[in-house]
Amino acid sequence: MHRQSNATPTIGAALVLIIGMGFGRFAFTGLYPLMISDHVISVQGGSYAASANYAGYLIGAIMSAFLPGVPSRQICNVAVLSTVALLGVLALPLPEWGIITVRGLAGVSSAFAMVAASHWLIHDRQHHHGAPTLYAGVGIGILVSAEMIALGHLASFPSTTIWLLLASGAGVLAVVAIVMQRRADKVPVRAEAVAAGPESSGARPLGPAMLIAIYGLAGFGYIITATYLPLLVGQVLKSTDPVHIWAVFGLGAVPSCFFWHAMHQRFGTRVSLAANLIVQAVGVVLPLLHTPVAYILSALLVGGTFMGTATIALPAGRKAAAAVKFNRLAVMTTFYGIGQIVGPLVADMVYSRSQSFDVSLAIAGAALLGGAVLSLAGRVQEAG
Repeated sequence: MHRQSNATPTIGAALVLIIGMGFGRFAFTGLYPLMISDHVISVQGGSYAASANYAGYLIGAIMSAFLPGVPSRQICNVAVLSTVALLGVLALPLPEWGIITVRGLAGVSSAFAMVAASHWLIHDRQHHHGAPTLYAGVGIGILVSAEMIALGHLASFPSTTIWLLLASGAGVLAVVAIVMQRRADKVPVRAEAVAAGPESSGARPLGPAMLIAIYGLAGFGYIITATYLPLLVGQVLKSTDPVHIWAVFGLGAVPSCFFWHAMHQRFGTRVSLAANLIVQAVGVVLPLLHTPVAYILSALLVGGTFMGTATIALPAGRKAAAAVKFNRLAVMTTFYGIGQIVGPLVADMVYSRSQSFDVSLAIAGAALLGGAVLSLAGRVQEAG
């Protein structure tokens, strides 16, 4: 009975991220090449739409910090319902500026989903061990939405029809999420015992400021791959729908959350976060080889680490404060959002000069390695 009651809030929260992040945030990456070929949006317009989405994510994270009196479950409801509505709006014949505006609003909804679902499950429901399942929801959402896009493309549906298909799927999931969260909140909170890890045995944990800085670098480091991977793959694998590679990205994220959670429990925040960022850096720079295998490995490695970063950093951020504060997660998400905005701006600036993403990917890889160095810095000082 206890295990069943824990499953309800975990699945309910994961569904919020499947909708708000997997569908609302990352489906655009998979549909981007098809929208270009349908002449719904230009390459430049797509870049503006991506930037608007990241800016919206930043705004949503900041807004979350100023909503401490609003129950997080209500914010989850707003996030999923607004995401479904915005997906449906993209099925309409919009001008390019309209698409850019909608993607900005979708970014706000995605941030609400990430912050509120994390707070509701980890803080309100005290279900700390549900974190890997929660963040695996992002990968599941990417995988499911990518394959829906691939099926729509196979059926020769235009991109607008596929947006309607995605909205319908997300709508069904939204109803289930709302019902499951409401049902979970009727059960008294039963706090979980958190197993003692390496950090409880004397090692100095990462402070809030350092965690925020590292998380910001992580946002900058992964976002170029997460934005342009299908576009890059389409230039090399002419006979394969690039959205399938994007599905691999999502597939890699699902089990990775459990792996990185186990790493965190076994080795602590510093070592597990550094390892995560190093592997992610390798995945980010692999496309510099310009081979099909490199792109597939990049999708697996970056997909297999980017949500692992959240699985490690967000629960660690909650513990870093003497008292649990809602805005702790919001502040970390804000800096992650800043990194995500800066990344595409750098990529667009470099691409306009070189017609290549190689330098941008190298810079992103260096940022991730910098985060790994910061994560280990205190540990090295202690060892010295």
